[in-house]
Amino acid sequence: MGGIVDAQKLFDEIPDRDLVSWNSFISGFSRKGSLGLCLDAFHVMRKEFKMAPNEVTLVSIISAYTDNAALYGGRCFHGFLVKNGNLGEVKVVNALINMYGKLGMLDAAYDLFCALQMPNLVSWNSLLVVHAHRGLSVEAMNIFNSIRRDGIQPDQATMVAVLQGCTEMGITQLAQVLHGCIFKCGFAADMLVLTSLLSLYAKSGRLNVAKDVFGGINHPDRVAWTAILASYAMHGLGREAIEVFGDMVKSGVCPDHVTFTHLLSACSHAGLVSEGREYFEDMSAVYGVQPQMDHYSCMVDLLGRSGLLEDAYGLIKKMPMEPNTGVWGALLGACRIHHNIDLGKEAAENLFRLDSSDHRNYIMLSNIYSASGRWVEASKIRSLMKERHLVRNIGYSLIEHGNRVYQFLVGDQSHPDSDKIYAKLEEVIQKICEAGLVRQTEFVLHDVDEDVKVDMVNKHSEKLALAFGLLVTSNDMPITIIKNLRICGDCHSVMKLVSSIEKRTIIVRDPKRFHHFANGICSCKDYCSTLPTYVPARWAAYKYVKVITLHNSVQVAVLFIVHRASVHPVVCEDKKLV
Repeated sequence: MGGIVDAQKLFDEIPDRDLVSWNSFISGFSRKGSLGLCLDAFHVMRKEFKMAPNEVTLVSIISAYTDNAALYGGRCFHGFLVKNGNLGEVKVVNALINMYGKLGMLDAAYDLFCALQMPNLVSWNSLLVVHAHRGLSVEAMNIFNSIRRDGIQPDQATMVAVLQGCTEMGITQLAQVLHGCIFKCGFAADMLVLTSLLSLYAKSGRLNVAKDVFGGINHPDRVAWTAILASYAMHGLGREAIEVFGDMVKSGVCPDHVTFTHLLSACSHAGLVSEGREYFEDMSAVYGVQPQMDHYSCMVDLLGRSGLLEDAYGLIKKMPMEPNTGVWGALLGACRIHHNIDLGKEAAENLFRLDSSDHRNYIMLSNIYSASGRWVEASKIRSLMKERHLVRNIGYSLIEHGNRVYQFLVGDQSHPDSDKIYAKLEEVIQKICEAGLVRQTEFVLHDVDEDVKVDMVNKHSEKLALAFGLLVTSNDMPITIIKNLRICGDCHSVMKLVSSIEKRTIIVRDPKRFHHFANGICSCKDYCSTLPTYVPARWAAYKYVKVITLHNSVQVAVLFIVHRASVHPVVCEDKKLV
């Protein structure tokens, strides 16, 4: 605030304030996020000094609305711009596109873009960034393709946006296509672009390629070092992540709070309790980084998953700030693993107090009750969800084969070779049961007979994707499956045994991490227990397909599943064009 006061005094001392002075003054307030002061200065400039704003002034005002998430005010200002005829200025329209996109009104952003007679690269980038930041990977890829079709040369911002926007898709072929574009467009030595590329490869399951990309970066900065460290953490390689951290420090690059978040996450994924404690203490004592909420969340997760629930709870009570949903959620997840009902109930109550609209907290508490056979309490939690109209996203699994990406739901029978897939799955289940598989039916959240529970877990989407992978891939190829929900314990056990009996490498990526199964062992060493998969008994699905082009010969079609009022985009199947 002192900077603002000093700026105000200095500005008041200027004898002849021109438009450049006013713009500097207003943009200073905008960068500070002071929307009120920004608007006050704008009105004084117009009303008292009779000075008309230019595009620099207007962009600063729009940016202030965007940073303060003031959608209503931003829309009113949009009306002012229409009235004053300012929408002919491309920079102003680009700022509006950015505002509407970041504040969730993508249709309005798209309409503004389409109204531009000659959109420039910044216009395209604005549209691309807002789609990428909202996780709309398919639309981001479509926009990128349109940029290239229009003969516009992408810049660094374009490449970074499309790479970051596509990381959640986890499609190997997509990573390879974008890698080729990077070389063709002249970004082979751009550190920021290469850092985004290595993150895309890591999330596609190709950690070795991500390592190669990192090795090709000359003098990596803190962002690049943190990205490769995060890649190891994501794959559960805690020791390797610690080695990367040591190399980073030796190279003279100072870690920041983001680096420590991924380092502590790596310790959590690998169960490295003593190492995690040490780094948590060294953050402030050695590196001058004060622990933030994410660091406490990682530590609670690390301690809780290791069975040190009281230590985790004690850490929460000692936090210098009010715990958020991430911290209490980590404790609730640990209580789910170790069947601590009392502490889990307290964690859930705090979560309901902080955010009563997050269905995941209700599901997790219901899981705790169900796993302990307390069906009445579990039923009450599910009833509470219904009363509050909370619905969990439908689980799906994706598997890439050839030029196609196939999607499976629980109990899915939509695939043309569904009979063969279920026959293969039954064959595999019989083999692993004969090998001693103990079914984990506590992951079924309904009080039904045991044989019904077994049948329900047998139809989980990742098992169907696995059976399909066994049918269509050769023995020397790894089977890679991407899930939108955490892999359940029963599926985890099945994957381990199948990797041993079928002599196959199986890779499963869920929202939290990668699981690499080989020779009956998982890379997580069974440390990371998971959430059960819950699917509503009744749901209606309607489909329509969009198509995006990866390159001249390959397209990806996207299936959208509409469940009640929610739309869940899922990469479903691409078709090779003949």
